[in-house]
Amino acid sequence: MPTHDRPDVLGYAIRSVLDQSRPDFELLLVGDGCAAGTREVVAGFDDPRIRFFDLPKAPHFGYANRNIGLREARGALIAFAADDDLLFPDHLERLEQALSGGAAIAYSQALWVSTDGIAAPFLTNLEIADELRSFMERRNSIPASCFVYRADSLPSLDAWPDEVANAADWRLWHRIVRNNPDRPIGYCRVPTMLHFSARWKNSRHASMDEFATMLEVADSADWWPAALRVSVPDDRPEQAVFAKLMQADPVGWAARIRQAAADLATRFAWNDVQAIRPALKAANEQIAVCRGETAAALAERDRLAREIAELRASTSWRITAPLRAAVSGARRLAGNP
Repeated sequence: MPTHDRPDVLGYAIRSVLDQSRPDFELLLVGDGCAAGTREVVAGFDDPRIRFFDLPKAPHFGYANRNIGLREARGALIAFAADDDLLFPDHLERLEQALSGGAAIAYSQALWVSTDGIAAPFLTNLEIADELRSFMERRNSIPASCFVYRADSLPSLDAWPDEVANAADWRLWHRIVRNNPDRPIGYCRVPTMLHFSARWKNSRHASMDEFATMLEVADSADWWPAALRVSVPDDRPEQAVFAKLMQADPVGWAARIRQAAADLATRFAWNDVQAIRPALKAANEQIAVCRGETAAALAERDRLAREIAELRASTSWRITAPLRAAVSGARRLAGNP
């Protein structure tokens, strides 16, 4: 878990890791030029599984410091957790299961959470060819906290590309996939973590267009599941509110929010079939009619233009030219051009 400037929510992120149903792990907390108060937050946890690396700020997002921490890793599996995200209690357990088929790397679904407490699932499925191609070639839509991989899937543990300014996690996943062509990508088909909009983005929807569209729906839909719409007071971070709900009833809360996410995805699909696609079909049909009318009008214009051109090229047009000139002159003299 790398951390730089979130002592206000770091404790919630740490607690979500320590409360895992799979207790056999070490938590490598990698400080990257930490803000004041970070060390005190870490010291508040008396757990031997925590190892804190309080390092000076490294370039960019501190990828070089992450490598320093990873060199000390002792586990067979490596997972990541952001200092402002929350893991479900069975996050590590489910991701370990996703690796059981021989996968080198696995990931789970995420619930993205807006700054005002609205959650929605991101459903990227890398088992589908076009989605995998987009993930490998265009952009990353899966938070780093969703991933776990085998430590032996790469030649060395310190695998973060520290020479890039951003998106090093995306490049790391690419490298693991390409280095293990005969090993599948494991997919856990339920949400196992909450991904919040990073404070530095200053964005309600984490600057993700798809999430912004979902929030537009949530703002106007009375059917949006209650479990995915949480009231966030102005004086508290979103993480504090969700952490309280999670800790009060870990198993029941996880079941409810997962069911709500599944219901929401089903509702979006049903709306697409029931309303959106029929509306698009009707709109396309109307466009086709308009295009047909436009084509007819253009054809009529061309016909008239041809008739005028033929008339002006005719013998009668040339013969009557003096008469037309005389009529035009008489009109000008009469003041009626």
